[in-house]
Amino acid sequence: MLLSCLLLGCSLGLVKYATPEAPAESVPSAANTLAWGPGLETDIVLPARFFFIQAVDSSGRNLTTSPGEKTFDVKISSSTEQFARIWIQVLDRRDGSFLVRYRMYASYTDLHIQVLLKDEHIAKSPFILPGPVYHEGCDCPQPSGPVWESSMRCPAYFPQIERDLAAYPRVDPERNAREIPQRFGQRQSLCHYTVKDNKVYIKTMGEHVGFRIFMDALLLSLTRKVRVPDVEFFVNLGDWPLEKRQASDRLHPIFSWCGSNQTWDIVMPTYDLTESVLETMGRVSLDMMSVQSNTGLPWAQKNATAFWRGRDSRKERLELVKLARAHPDMVDAAFTNFFFFKHDEGLYGPLVKHVSFFDFFKYKYQINVDGTVAAYRLPYLLAGDSVVMKQDSGYYEHFYNELKPWTHYIPVRADLGDLLEKIQWARDHDQEAREIGVAGQQFARNNLMGDGIFCYYYKLFEKYAELQVSVPKVRSGMTLVEQPSDDLFPCSCQRRTVKDEL
Repeated sequence: MLLSCLLLGCSLGLVKYATPEAPAESVPSAANTLAWGPGLETDIVLPARFFFIQAVDSSGRNLTTSPGEKTFDVKISSSTEQFARIWIQVLDRRDGSFLVRYRMYASYTDLHIQVLLKDEHIAKSPFILPGPVYHEGCDCPQPSGPVWESSMRCPAYFPQIERDLAAYPRVDPERNAREIPQRFGQRQSLCHYTVKDNKVYIKTMGEHVGFRIFMDALLLSLTRKVRVPDVEFFVNLGDWPLEKRQASDRLHPIFSWCGSNQTWDIVMPTYDLTESVLETMGRVSLDMMSVQSNTGLPWAQKNATAFWRGRDSRKERLELVKLARAHPDMVDAAFTNFFFFKHDEGLYGPLVKHVSFFDFFKYKYQINVDGTVAAYRLPYLLAGDSVVMKQDSGYYEHFYNELKPWTHYIPVRADLGDLLEKIQWARDHDQEAREIGVAGQQFARNNLMGDGIFCYYYKLFEKYAELQVSVPKVRSGMTLVEQPSDDLFPCSCQRRTVKDEL
């Protein structure tokens, strides 16, 4: 990925081929069908590797509808293992393309990936990945950060990181280690991390520190893949960003999963998105890949109603449910849980049953309204096959500022006062609304997949480390966060130390 990928949508994951569209009745040609993506490269280690297939007919035209979810057969083997422990899924994106993901449970000397159409190899199949090919659990970091970034196709910079770090021209780990615990440690839940010699150390502060598991897991996963610069930082485990925007020379850098226009916190990908990357084909069922094969009915068959489900974590959500009661022909919104405004349950209830997230995409219009902070469901809503109606908000995730209203989503006023008007506009301008939905979907596919998330974290730590004016230390009270052991399928790391240069 280059910077243009972030802004224009042309990443390693999605290549836009300038070919005409095939008629709906076309069938794919093995010789012309295309395959590409990070899962076809040895050095891109991800929890679940993935690549793409674009079905192309015999005249060279891309299919734009599904030729059938069982069209392609993918087999992965190793020349030195009789049975490779690899779980494979072929996901039909129903637009003529497929996403193939596979999770390795051991490392191999090589991999042979066959992509077959009626027993005939497509494109350059079989794809040979010369080894060693490391799995997610293998502790074998690339010694050179620049080499790893190049292999991953990481962008040269992320605009949000540049914006966030502009408030901190110099970072003093000594001062932060003294002052941040005094200022925030008694009232907030924080983690004080040091990465030293590519090992992770932690000290927790506050009462509710269970969410450290997400940051621990990310840091361990990243340091298994690449040598992270020595860096010392504090992570806010709460919902709300902490460092208020005010005239002061005593700002303290705090890493948070959500930012706001009223704070100076340094924003990371949310714990929800981070876990979905780490646990794809594992503990989670909702992730950026699974959404792409569960986008519901074709656009023309979707319900032209704006849809929302959730809990009562913000006043505007109450107003949304009230609006749905008054205009059921335009809005379908209801609560699945009451917590914050439980005394108002009689006014805004009754509660409705939880709906599978994938069933959201039976509807053309998806409402995204803040909860306690930003609604962390936005990446998945964008990745679906609907158009997002996003509430104007002072809160943001790490990618919000790269989204453009009327390009990637339909903007709605913070008080939802123009929601009905925007729904009517979408109904009256169906093709334009459809194009906005597709642009949002392409943005999510290009920028919010696992490779992009790892790149973002690494670039954030790299740039932050460059600002440090004293040496990061393993402080008193810190403990080592140990890498998980894999006695059943241990790996042998064969990387050599190289100079830190391309």
